[in-house]
Amino acid sequence: MNRDVLQLVDVLAREKNVDLEIVFGALEAALASAAKRRFEEDGVDLRVAINRDTGEYKTYRRWLVVPDEAGLQEPDREILEWEAKEDIPDIEVGEFIEEEVESVEIGRIGAQTAKQVILQRIRDAERDALLQEYLARGDKIMMGTVKRIDRVQAIVESGRVEAILPRDQMLPRENLRSGDRVRAYIAEVDETQKGARQLQLSRTCPEFLMELFTQEVPEIEQGNLQLKGAARDPGVRAKVAVHAVDQRIDPVGTCVGVRGSRVTAVRNELGGEAIDIVIWDESPAQYVMNALSPAVVTSIVVDEDAHAMDVAVDDDNLAIAIGRNGQNVRLASQLTGWQINVMSQADSAAKHEKESQALLNLFTEKLDVDEEVAAILIEEGFTSLEEVAYVPVSEMLEIDAFDEEIVEELRNRARAAILTEAISQEEKAGAVQDLFSVEGMTTALAAQLSDHQITTRDDLADLAVDELMEMSTLKEADAKAIIMKAREHWFAE
Repeated sequence: MNRDVLQLVDVLAREKNVDLEIVFGALEAALASAAKRRFEEDGVDLRVAINRDTGEYKTYRRWLVVPDEAGLQEPDREILEWEAKEDIPDIEVGEFIEEEVESVEIGRIGAQTAKQVILQRIRDAERDALLQEYLARGDKIMMGTVKRIDRVQAIVESGRVEAILPRDQMLPRENLRSGDRVRAYIAEVDETQKGARQLQLSRTCPEFLMELFTQEVPEIEQGNLQLKGAARDPGVRAKVAVHAVDQRIDPVGTCVGVRGSRVTAVRNELGGEAIDIVIWDESPAQYVMNALSPAVVTSIVVDEDAHAMDVAVDDDNLAIAIGRNGQNVRLASQLTGWQINVMSQADSAAKHEKESQALLNLFTEKLDVDEEVAAILIEEGFTSLEEVAYVPVSEMLEIDAFDEEIVEELRNRARAAILTEAISQEEKAGAVQDLFSVEGMTTALAAQLSDHQITTRDDLADLAVDELMEMSTLKEADAKAIIMKAREHWFAE
């Protein structure tokens, strides 16, 4: 039998003119596939190992070691870490536990099954080699021909290399047909495909827009102009940020080209997509103002902690700044990475007045000062007790209305107020200890919930998302997540 294995491998290797190792691997796969038929479970994982010198082979059933907290997703081929460590103490997650099982005989499979596996592996190896050669060229855009198309995707062929262009990565209202020439961005190499890897294309991603400009504008390739980012509503409108490394270059004019030739070439490739060219600025506020073009911004307030900006515009510019269905502000937000809240000057003034009044109340109550002193702190830019308590003394002494004695007294009162608040929160946290069994619970959030008589995990689980948002400073996604965490024990029970 051992001689039969070695003889079969040698014959197949000579007949197909492939390396012996490929044949051994294919034969092991064929033997494993045949052995699976002996098991009633569908998800059994088998491995066959053939000794390259003697031809002897053994079959092993194996189980992947997974983390205890993950649970068993595929019980027929997985084992929990704690259970695996009972047999092999030093085994790690991601390794396999194996158990030898009865092997099938070569004669039961036949050379034909092995040949089919080998041929498929050869085709996969050839396709992978072509793909490696193609990727080595460094191209980011593929120019190819639509080989075939269905409701889900199009197969694009470039030479002997094939790629997939999913339907959701095509431009809206784009009607591709077999035989059409098409350009698309190489978005990723799908490693999940069995056998060979598969190229995934996109015509909707921001990177495609940036690469098209790189091809059309030589100054970008030369390094005199940089693309800093892009945001798209595919097929409708886009924004791209540019920065002139060479200050003698007009970044917008260079990208537009003579009589709009460069930007028109890009637009035509994108089905007439309108493109705003935005000048990048190292100042986030100025960058946001540029990104909201053509709207004119009258004032802007930056909130570093929330990574957000309140942008005020006059009434004539409000609709322009927001754009149709919020498109302009949405693209500007995606481009800059900042949350942008556009509002009228009246709304901005009202919000500022409300925030100032809240600060005024905070300072007068917690620092036990009159409104005049509180107003001075607000005018000088103080927005919290922590700033009053810990800002350098030298900075506070620069305020004309304050002398050293007043500054020291304000700092002491602020520290005392902070300490009192911390003690209060700790006391509240002790009364709501059950809430801390919920993953993600903080002392501050527990204190906020306690103020609304929410003291147990079940109390929290009973809340609706909007109710929790009203009681706390949580955003919708965070509120939804912590409520689901609070409800987990219900499902477990």
